[in-house]
Amino acid sequence: MDLVDSRDRASRSERPPRIVNGARATRQQRMLASIDLKLLLSFEALLEHRNVTHAARHMSVSQPSMSRSLIRLRGIFNDDLLVRGSSSLVPTPQAERLAKLLPPVLNAVRTMIDRDCALGAWRSKATMAMPDHQALILLPPLLPILREHAPYLHIVTDSLLGGALSRLERGEIHLAVGQIDAAPLGYLRRTLYADRFSCLLRQNHPALAREWTIETFATLHHAALASDSKDGFGRVHDELVKLDLLDRDPVLVSNILTAATAVAASDLVLIVPRRVATRIAALLPLEIVDPPVELTPYEVALIWHERCHRDPEHRWLRHEITAAASQTELTQTAPVAAQ
Repeated sequence: MDLVDSRDRASRSERPPRIVNGARATRQQRMLASIDLKLLLSFEALLEHRNVTHAARHMSVSQPSMSRSLIRLRGIFNDDLLVRGSSSLVPTPQAERLAKLLPPVLNAVRTMIDRDCALGAWRSKATMAMPDHQALILLPPLLPILREHAPYLHIVTDSLLGGALSRLERGEIHLAVGQIDAAPLGYLRRTLYADRFSCLLRQNHPALAREWTIETFATLHHAALASDSKDGFGRVHDELVKLDLLDRDPVLVSNILTAATAVAASDLVLIVPRRVATRIAALLPLEIVDPPVELTPYEVALIWHERCHRDPEHRWLRHEITAAASQTELTQTAPVAAQ
């Protein structure tokens, strides 16, 4: 008999509860369907003011309308919630329990619909695809702004531009900095700045003592920044190939500072945007020289997907990146001319 009872109890314990949970879920669903946001706001006002007239004034509704809201609330929660006291309405124990639950619920809703970007409390990560030489230009003026206005925003830079468009669409990256003639459908583009190319050579480079001509330039061994991009981003030295000035393969380096350090210790020459050249020449013993031929200027752009276009935090970050780019204007100091 005991064995049968134990098996029967075990069988009953394994059965999923149906009637109680089903009825409870149905009741909760009906309650949720009967509550709207305005009703919860009315409950908040009633709990705060303990007076129907004052709560109605707070909500900019009539006193009868607020009374009807209280009646609805009493029906939904099957409780009086607020009853008459000697000088004001007095909450029932059920209302006191609900009063503890209501603020986080309403605050969460207010946060959901708040269109303003509370930057001081912005805890997020923004990944930007940009080549190292662009990070060298944009991050120094940008990071102090972020540290002051969005101290909890975590910035990650990705120097690989390959597949940038599809990664923007998937949300793997949030922004890309590079060169693209026109933004494809579904993408947006903002010009950050236009730049021209300059040559970086080590100080006392033999070429600086010679006449700076195309022939002299063509005999130099070049360093170049390698690019993995197939999306139209990151064209830094394409014009050199078109001019057919390189008589041998360049030394390809993926990192701008590594390339510049190699140039400072050798007879290599490196073609980079003027802003990049100015920044690097302040760090290393390098000379800036204009190319002996006119190279087509290039335009650096900020690219993003339309999925992020209206996001307030994303919009603020784009604005600050644009402002940081405006601080990188070329200096008026003339470049060193080769003799």
